[in-house]
Amino acid sequence: MTPRRYAAPTRPRAAWVPRIHAARLSLPVVAPLSALFAILGLFAMLGAAPAQAADGYRYWSFWQRGGGGGSWSYATQGPSSARPGDGDMIGFRYAVSEDSDDATRPRGMADFAAVCADTPATDGTKRVAVVIDFGTATDAPDRRTPPAPRTECARVGKDASAGDALAAVAKPLRYNSTALLCAISGYPETGCGDKVDTSVDAHAAPKGDGGKADDGGSGPSAGLIGGLAAVVLLGAAAVWQARRRRV
Repeated sequence: MTPRRYAAPTRPRAAWVPRIHAARLSLPVVAPLSALFAILGLFAMLGAAPAQAADGYRYWSFWQRGGGGGSWSYATQGPSSARPGDGDMIGFRYAVSEDSDDATRPRGMADFAAVCADTPATDGTKRVAVVIDFGTATDAPDRRTPPAPRTECARVGKDASAGDALAAVAKPLRYNSTALLCAISGYPETGCGDKVDTSVDAHAAPKGDGGKADDGGSGPSAGLIGGLAAVVLLGAAAVWQARRRRV
């Protein structure tokens, strides 16, 4: 006796159509909404993120610049090792900095010709323009107004170091046991590379050559906010398009 074959039960076609249609419409709607909520959550985290405390140091940084002008470059050697040539410029800036990338440049754009205009060249010597920037009251350990920045033309021997040129025009100098420059012309009277909390004691001095100080702040940058805002708008547009197709 041949067994009877039974056809597999099937659901009515009408029951399947709404479910497929609903699933197909839910995908383009849910994905943009998820992305939108994630981006809005990122906005909330960025706005609520507290400023992070950072440690910095109050010290004299050493800079070099060509006699023809241009930007200051953070010196790769210490003043006792660097050997500037005739017509070069060296600069020293007292400020609070987290590291060499954060160090504040000396202010002013005086070139070698202006600094050493009254110092003629002589045989067997070299002339080095020295820029000394004592910083601002914000940088000062006691918050008092420091001496005004000044420029000097040092005439020294051909083999003299940057430290020799500085000593020729700005004594007394003070160094610590590791040869770190602590004071120029007696400023500051005490301390040497003291550690400070830059979130509280941060310097407000300009980073560039006399330019305006950055506004800083702990929130996200305007570019980041603008980019996120654009993504939010795109997500919202995708949601609107999905709803329009559904209708």
